[in-house]
Amino acid sequence: MSFRIVIAEDEDITRKHLLYALKKEGYEVVGTKNGREALEEIGRGHFDVLITDVKMPEMSGIELLEEVKEKYPPMEVLVITGFGSIDSAVEAMKKGAYEYITKPFNLDELIMKVRNLHERKLLKSENVALKAFYGMDKGVSVIARSESMLDIMGIIENIRDSESAVLLTGESGTGKTLLAKTIHFTSRRRNMPFLSVNCGTHPEELLRAQLFGDEVCVQAAAPKGKKTLFEVADSGSLFLNEIDELPPSLQSRMLRVIEGGGLPQTDGNSPVRTNVRYIAAAGRDLKRLIKDGLFAEDLYYRLNVIEIFVPPLRERKEDIEPLSVYFLERHRANGRRAIRGFTQEVKDILGNYSFPGNVRELENIIERAVMLEKEELITPDSLPRSIKLFQIETYHPDRMVTLEELTKDYTEKVLGIVGGNKARAARVLGISEIDLWRILKEKRSDA
Repeated sequence: MSFRIVIAEDEDITRKHLLYALKKEGYEVVGTKNGREALEEIGRGHFDVLITDVKMPEMSGIELLEEVKEKYPPMEVLVITGFGSIDSAVEAMKKGAYEYITKPFNLDELIMKVRNLHERKLLKSENVALKAFYGMDKGVSVIARSESMLDIMGIIENIRDSESAVLLTGESGTGKTLLAKTIHFTSRRRNMPFLSVNCGTHPEELLRAQLFGDEVCVQAAAPKGKKTLFEVADSGSLFLNEIDELPPSLQSRMLRVIEGGGLPQTDGNSPVRTNVRYIAAAGRDLKRLIKDGLFAEDLYYRLNVIEIFVPPLRERKEDIEPLSVYFLERHRANGRRAIRGFTQEVKDILGNYSFPGNVRELENIIERAVMLEKEELITPDSLPRSIKLFQIETYHPDRMVTLEELTKDYTEKVLGIVGGNKARAARVLGISEIDLWRILKEKRSDA
């Protein structure tokens, strides 16, 4: 990611020297003649650092610093002050400047200060987004500011040399898939394959063919001779997402593969030996499923050597703001939008919302807002109506809605979160499919 700098300096020769030296270092740099021009430039695009002279016509460096810190708090500011004007430098530091340098200055010294700022920004990012690797670009970011998520990252760090199976539990959308990738790409198997299969989205026949390569399924689902997922994941990790949705008919076969360390052949030949690390994720309570006879107890204990519970977003509210900023950065880049942040009202709304769809829902909300927002800060008008309805409306009698309206909006939201799967939506809501159908029918008739 590029590191962008804007310079506010009224002396032409100084400005030109700064531009030349910083561009030579590989930074993206824009030069302006005064504070007003600098603010206009900042308003047109994202910048990481402002370098400003203290004494300038129209707007002083101190005034510019105050404006920037009020409107763009993440920006770092380096102040240039004349020799003997240390009082101005002290004032700037009190108002939020990161560093100062006095004229006449050594360009090497200034470049070193900019490098320090760059490294500081990278370190701050890594404190919030702990990076691992996956896929072609191997870029994974796990937002971990809350105590519970920091504890999870600590566990993952502690098991990086382990070969034991890991079971990730928690509600849908909490980030279990991302953590599975983090476990693999911080382990000794990081340079080997990471394969993922969702046990809840594939038809049973296709899932059987992908996992076990049954001859009866070959023509319909997998070409003859094609390797199974166990074979492709050999020496790497196989992530069994939504293991709680694995059909009972396949659970015993899965157990035999895990216990035997190899894949039985349908023709009676010797098993194909595989060396796979298993990472599984479940959104439902597996112990309850075992009690109800829907999940094999032996398979549960094979997969649950190390269990990591991922709490819902509503229980780790410290992560909401950094996650929101992270998603804003991602989607404003994709949409080429100049949105810089959130109004305080939006921060309050997001901070008080329960997020039934967890992190996945938050990302959807931010992506939608980026596409709709016309201002430089995201406002409540760009948030879904259902989120605003969940605010405490007793303080706004003119905006109060009925319980029936809330029920309809919430039901539709949950249905969207689970991808339109009515059976799963009914389970999440704790109602029957008939009741779900009735609520949706009433909503359509009202529309």
